[in-house]
Amino acid sequence: QVQLVESGGGLVQAGGSLTLSCVASESIFRRNLMGWYRQAPGKQRELVASMTSGGTTNYADSVKGRFTISRDNAKNMVFLQMNNLKPEDTAVYYCNTPTQVTIGYWGQGTQVTVSS
Repeated sequence: QVQLVESGGGLVQAGGSLTLSCVASESIFRRNLMGWYRQAPGKQRELVASMTSGGTTNYADSVKGRFTISRDNAKNMVFLQMNNLKPEDTAVYYCNTPTQVTIGYWGQGTQVTVSS
């Protein structure tokens, strides 16, 4: 069964922090690069952070130094620690893998709203 479940979003003031969590079915998670994507109103979905199963990370320039991706391979979970949040970080955040993105499967996402 293919499953992606994101949680941890909420309303936070600018400069605050949130930690997002995602649990994936093993068929999606195992040995796959996991990424966090976001989609702001009126904008295209973008990849903000990714991590390979071996621990190699990559970040969009807009979040470098503020966001940290991590994963727990034993629990099929991936996390996104977000610090120094800005209003422009407001979006629905999704976790996913390149394969699932290609076939168009997404979880429900979790809303992050940053007030100024």
